[in-house]
Amino acid sequence: MAAALGGLGLLQGRVRLAAAAAATSSLGRPGRRPPVPRGAAAAAAAALLSAGRSYGSEAKEEEELRVRYLDDEHKGIVVLGLNRSQAKNALNKNLLKMMSKAVDALKSDKKVRTVIFRSEVPGIFCAGADLKERAKMHSSEVSSFVSKARATINEMANLPVPTIAAIDGTALGGGLELALACDIRVAASSAKMGLVETKLAIIPGAGGTQRLPRTIGVSLAKELIFSARIVDGEEAKSIGLISHVVEQNEAGDAAYRRALALAREFLPQGPVAMRVAKLAINQGMEVDLVTGLAIEEACYAQTIPTKDRIEGLIAFKEKRPPRYKGE
Repeated sequence: MAAALGGLGLLQGRVRLAAAAAATSSLGRPGRRPPVPRGAAAAAAAALLSAGRSYGSEAKEEEELRVRYLDDEHKGIVVLGLNRSQAKNALNKNLLKMMSKAVDALKSDKKVRTVIFRSEVPGIFCAGADLKERAKMHSSEVSSFVSKARATINEMANLPVPTIAAIDGTALGGGLELALACDIRVAASSAKMGLVETKLAIIPGAGGTQRLPRTIGVSLAKELIFSARIVDGEEAKSIGLISHVVEQNEAGDAAYRRALALAREFLPQGPVAMRVAKLAINQGMEVDLVTGLAIEEACYAQTIPTKDRIEGLIAFKEKRPPRYKGE
């Protein structure tokens, strides 16, 4: 495992070298990017999972961020639940600190296969920054806070495993920026989403001006940010802001249940392959196609010497499910 997953840092260095080599090639076209893929068509509705609310470790009720490692058929899935009910999960200094600590632990945990971000508070995902706390800050403190928020959300985006945002309620400002940093977004049709910062005479400061246009296109991203428009789940799906939209259920956790079903689809795959696939896609989307193909080559090479690759071939030959160990 150390030779495979532990080598991702070295692989990232190789990826950068491959990108530099391809960029200076006569075939390369620096500055050009391949089209950003839009959200895929919604998958068929997954059956409700009876174990959807069972967890391997329970957090204390008063904690503003609940970290849960799931067990049994969901082993390998970690759920991070925002839990500031009194403040609509608004991002304050303490919550950001807890998020950063949790993400730091997850990125080095080789047993983690997928991370789901959700809300423990009914009807709300995250209302953005805590404006009551913000009003008490000096202007210099505001700059520091926004930098911390940006850095924390970047850490989330750089987690080596797939991440899913389960949006069962309102996600505004920094809340939507948090969701945009995830690989996949699932939302209830009744959820409300928007980057509304211009209403407060500021702009999105935790990645929104960069990740939204990369997700839905430049022109539409400008329109939504300029107007501070809020969209529901159906419209969000139609513009490619989210990958899946589901009707809300009585429990108010339909998006989470869909995210959990999606995460279960990821579990059988090779752990090393999942991590380098994410790395190849993330790095490749920021460069031209020729450079991206060089990045893919470097990432593919990382999977060749793994025991999991051999196990996959043997399992295929023996017509049985593979037993991957991340080695």
